[in-house]
Amino acid sequence: MQVQVPGSRAAEAKRLVRAVGREPFRMRSWAELGFFLAGSALALSGVLLLGAVGVLGVGLSVVFVGTFVLAGGLRTARGLGRWQRLLAGRLLGEQLAGPEAPPARPGPLGWLRSSLGDRAAWRAVAYLAGRIPLTVFGVWFALSVWVEAFSGVLSPFVGHAAAGRFGAFSRLLVPAEAGSHPPGALTRVGVFLGGVVLLFIAPWTMRLVVQLDLRLMRLLLGPDAASSRVRSLEVSRSKTLDATTETLRRIERNLHDGTQAQLVALAMRLGQAKDKLDHLTPVSAAADVAAVRRLVDEAHRGAKEAITDLRDMARGIHPPALDTGLENALATLAARSAVPTEVTVSVQARPSAAIEAISYFCAAELLANVAQHARATRASLSCAQHGPWLRIVVRDNGKGGAALDRAGSSSSGLAGLADRVATVDGHLSVASPPGGPTAVTVDLPWRS
Repeated sequence: MQVQVPGSRAAEAKRLVRAVGREPFRMRSWAELGFFLAGSALALSGVLLLGAVGVLGVGLSVVFVGTFVLAGGLRTARGLGRWQRLLAGRLLGEQLAGPEAPPARPGPLGWLRSSLGDRAAWRAVAYLAGRIPLTVFGVWFALSVWVEAFSGVLSPFVGHAAAGRFGAFSRLLVPAEAGSHPPGALTRVGVFLGGVVLLFIAPWTMRLVVQLDLRLMRLLLGPDAASSRVRSLEVSRSKTLDATTETLRRIERNLHDGTQAQLVALAMRLGQAKDKLDHLTPVSAAADVAAVRRLVDEAHRGAKEAITDLRDMARGIHPPALDTGLENALATLAARSAVPTEVTVSVQARPSAAIEAISYFCAAELLANVAQHARATRASLSCAQHGPWLRIVVRDNGKGGAALDRAGSSSSGLAGLADRVATVDGHLSVASPPGGPTAVTVDLPWRS
């Protein structure tokens, strides 16, 4: 009886075996080991230093000097947090954003208030306190595996010694020596093979500990939620102001170069027609009437062109299709699309006007991208309400490879849509593997 393994699973198993086999020899594994050792030493030193500063500050608090000592300890904790982020950046390539600088206040009392009220410094103290139990766990769960792996692999050269017996895998894979008798050949082989097995396990246990540490750092050593929110709002406001200024300049330019010029020409033609009528004589009546008709026709044509330009500009400010609701507007977009598009809309009520407009423009831009770049034969547009959120999804069966490219101007394309969506606390995500299909999801709050 033969057991056939699907090709995809066999390939996945081969990739897994290759990944496990390469891991002990990758620079990343050794960098994580170095990061754990250096970070643990820094955290332990910081805890001891802050503990001494705290005891000294409490002891001197009766003479008010201790308050400055405690404030200096908080500034030191902030510095230790910065060193931890630098270690993560240098050894692991993890660029962690730092917190906002403490507010500058004049005078010694201002510095004292700023230091004692520095939330980032207190969070750094919490990180150092939380790093101690994580270090203890890492020594037992990860560092011990490295130590016992080296002990087992090097045992043929340095002699066998029961390495530690304190780690998570020590008694599971490394045979224990019986009493005080010298180990036999079978025991020595078992110790060596156990060390080899542990050598391939060690990078993964250390990676787990390092990932826990990085998560703790992002939580406590980075900008807090309030600061991140303020920073995000400032960036969104700046982009919104830039986009609004650019829109106003475009409207002004279009009015000046297009509609205004057409209206001036219209006024001139009407003026010429008026002069012709004023100087109309019986002798030249037929010729003058023909010239007046020609001028009036040109003025009429110019007036229609100016009305069309004004309508196009107004449509760019607020699409008239939205006057009858988002469902009809999206259906109109799909009907005009060059790619056959299926529309599904499921909303119970109308969202706010700003959200409707952003939804419409996002759908229009995404369908235009499908027609211009995707090489798709069909597409779908869905819009549904999910609690307090409105979700728009545009899918196509094209070539894929779409991405949020922020090179150059961010006022157009997917990057421009993402910035526009972010101004109302929305989110845009792209799933577009090479070869397709592509799905772009826009989540917007129901009310802005």
